[in-house]
Amino acid sequence: MTRLQLFGLAVATAIVFSGTAHATGDKANGRTLVYTCNGCHGIPGTNNAYPQYPVPKIAGQNEQYIISALHEYKSGDRTHPTMMAQAQSLSDQEIEDIAAYLSSIAAK
Repeated sequence: MTRLQLFGLAVATAIVFSGTAHATGDKANGRTLVYTCNGCHGIPGTNNAYPQYPVPKIAGQNEQYIISALHEYKSGDRTHPTMMAQAQSLSDQEIEDIAAYLSSIAAK
């Protein structure tokens, strides 16, 4: 085989295997864990009670986005006091569980 064919084969293999690499979250456990999220993200109109500011909708959000965002809050790369405290209390598996559940439900 030529180098170009080998490179193409390597790229194709990487694409196939990267498509199967995803979070292995437990949706049932994630459903249990999101009770604290509902305080802000589950309020009708997606607004917090006090202070009054818009809160992002998280139901139906992309699974990998949720995982990344929670890890960034946990590490301090994203700064929001409440979210940082919440994320720091979660294990990596719990983050995957939450993401699996939230990404599986319909956006409201």
